[in-house]
Amino acid sequence: MDGAGGSGKVPWDDLKYLIGEIMYGGHIVNDWDRDLCAAYLENLLNDALLDEAELFPFAEGKASFKCPVAATHAKYLEHIENELPAETPLAFGMHPNAEIDFLTTQCINLFGILVELQPKSGGGGADGAPTVIDIAKEFAVRVFEEAQVESQKLPIDEINGKLSDESTRGPYQNVYLQECELINTLIKIIVIDLKDLELAFKGELTMTAAMEDLMENISLNRICAEWAKKSWMTTRGLGSWLDNLKQRLEMLNLWKDDPTTINKTICFLNRLYKPNSYLTAIKQVCAQKTGQGLNKLYIQTDVQKKFHWEPEIPGMLQRIEDGAYVFGFQLEGAAWEKNSG
Repeated sequence: MDGAGGSGKVPWDDLKYLIGEIMYGGHIVNDWDRDLCAAYLENLLNDALLDEAELFPFAEGKASFKCPVAATHAKYLEHIENELPAETPLAFGMHPNAEIDFLTTQCINLFGILVELQPKSGGGGADGAPTVIDIAKEFAVRVFEEAQVESQKLPIDEINGKLSDESTRGPYQNVYLQECELINTLIKIIVIDLKDLELAFKGELTMTAAMEDLMENISLNRICAEWAKKSWMTTRGLGSWLDNLKQRLEMLNLWKDDPTTINKTICFLNRLYKPNSYLTAIKQVCAQKTGQGLNKLYIQTDVQKKFHWEPEIPGMLQRIEDGAYVFGFQLEGAAWEKNSG
């Protein structure tokens, strides 16, 4: 192309194979990546590329980057160096807000690294700043006095006693008991670790490497590895995670007095360890009523134009026959317009 000034037929199919299968192909990890790469190459590598093609085709005038007319390799490099605009989601046909989550995560990671680089010491600071020990003690107060997780443990034996009759124990109750066991296991390890740490502060136990690691994680607002193993999947910081634990306990404790009426209340799906189990329970109950095979049923979601705190909700819950009312679905990068349904 340098010698002919861009004239002659360009072997686009060969270039697509060279770039998509050989050069970039080694970075493709699944079929979705391969389809995406092929779609970009199909859109870009054609004769229009030599005639000032718009490389940001879906930006609708908000951003533009055009390919120059056929020229030498040096001219192409000069054009890229001088004309290429700043990175923007518009270049990929996405809304500018798509970048917000990426930038937020980048900012959190940056400040997390800065916090980790701070000097760590168990001794008192001359400037009056809280020490690692102070932060750990403050967190323990939140756990035992504010969240009161130890007293909020679910009485599984008592709940099982209320479900001794086969007619009272169904799919919803099995999911509930599973959730109770999982969260009780987490509470047990939290309580043991924090009480051991308190004894170490008093000199009644030897400070171990595991205790020091726990203190460091608390000071960095991170969930320690042992707690994370028993926790639900989450990307929250430690403080927000404790608040979420409190919310989950509140919901589970609402059901302990009469676990047979679980489907007569609103279930916060995002406060369950295994929300898919609850959705499966809905299908199991329907299968028992209708006699249909579980594999022939599916979940249909009807979005209500109401929030869970509105006064007419209790009446709706009493009238429910099939299915269940749930709350907690999330839309990433969007919001549900309530009035439009």
